[in-house]
Amino acid sequence: MSNLPYEPEFEQAYKELASTLENSTLFQKKPEYRKALQVVSVPERVVQFRVVWEDDNQQVQINRGYRVQFNSALGPYKGGLRFHPSVNLSILKFLGFEQIFKNALTGLNMGGGKGGSDFDPKGKSDNEIRRFCVSFMTELCKHIGADTDVPAGDIGVTGREVGFMFGQYKKIRNAWEGVLTGKGGTWGGSLIRPEATGYGVVYYVEHMIKYATEGKESFAGKRVAISGSGNVAQYAALKVIELGGSVVSLSDSQGALVLQGEEGSFTPEEINTIAAIKVERKQISELATTEAFSSKFKYIPGARPWTNITGRIDVALPSATQNEVSGDEAKALIAAGCKFIAEGSNMGSTQDAIDVFEAHRDANKSEAIWYAPGKAANAGGVAVSGLEMAQNSARVNWSREEVDTRLKNIMEDCFNNGLATAKEYATPAEGALPSLVAGSNIAGFTKVAEAMKDHGDWW
Repeated sequence: MSNLPYEPEFEQAYKELASTLENSTLFQKKPEYRKALQVVSVPERVVQFRVVWEDDNQQVQINRGYRVQFNSALGPYKGGLRFHPSVNLSILKFLGFEQIFKNALTGLNMGGGKGGSDFDPKGKSDNEIRRFCVSFMTELCKHIGADTDVPAGDIGVTGREVGFMFGQYKKIRNAWEGVLTGKGGTWGGSLIRPEATGYGVVYYVEHMIKYATEGKESFAGKRVAISGSGNVAQYAALKVIELGGSVVSLSDSQGALVLQGEEGSFTPEEINTIAAIKVERKQISELATTEAFSSKFKYIPGARPWTNITGRIDVALPSATQNEVSGDEAKALIAAGCKFIAEGSNMGSTQDAIDVFEAHRDANKSEAIWYAPGKAANAGGVAVSGLEMAQNSARVNWSREEVDTRLKNIMEDCFNNGLATAKEYATPAEGALPSLVAGSNIAGFTKVAEAMKDHGDWW
């Protein structure tokens, strides 16, 4: 690959998967899968385009737009659109690559893709965002469709942006179809979709706790550290509280808000207050100095929560962005007594952190920290996107209870599939917990590889 540009995020995601497969017995039992790994690591198609739009001062602005259509072996390309200044091809290839195997683990018929733009919605008016979305979709609509590629929202893309893009797609293509997920509830969206990733990661950890403690423990009484303050973090926090746990931190790109002392928790009302300022694209720091928050929480500028929490941590849920837990922070979590870590974000842990977690799991048997990768733990969001696609195709709307039940079942299957696969191909040491990162990687990869082989993509 020396002739290719340096793509650090994508290379990290590829090496994480490849090393897992190499360190298992998969290639010993099925050596032909090495060729499948080579094929699946190259996108089927990469679309790159310019996005020209006009700001409120009638000045022309230019951004880059992308869509990485990575793999369609299991169904239409499926994955979010991210609007953020950091967006580049490496990040989108990493996200699309992860999306292939995440979607496979849901059991739904979805391929993997990702897209977005280096456009920054922060500080923009609604009209500027609308004009950008119209220009972006004018080009993207040539490459997507309900049976081809179905994007969703991601960082910087909320229901507002999805609505603007859907409207432009409909005008140009003269078709109302389920081409985007995360739509409004009155025009094709699914109930539970905003909550799905946050709820899903908590449902996944429920099964981790149940398995590791042989059913003796649950979220009740657990102290849970969460990073981020967007949809994933908000709804994960609310579900943890509903299940009897205590939430001791939230954060954003500017700093961390951490509970003072070893007692107490964020309340649903406090989480809703944070959610409200995030809708206005404001920072947590604006709340931190108010009397209601400063008496209970400590705000730490420029920090992540993992090394700044007083007292023990039972569960950690990184739910902000990629590489938000370093090797040193992984050691700090272990020192704080953390027993379960599951990624609400994509590739939330660096490779150094994963190595720390996996080494501790191997060495400390049932008392170890147990790590769940994002491709398994945060699959709830895309799972409900898949359920939204199904509802659109059938022109029906399922109740909140039905969608939530299906989400719970998908997350349980996701956990059990990774667990069983780890036991088969990455047999743990006696008394040690199985590797969920190995099991999830192998389960997702083998499902996609078999479909590609049936299609003649490798042989």
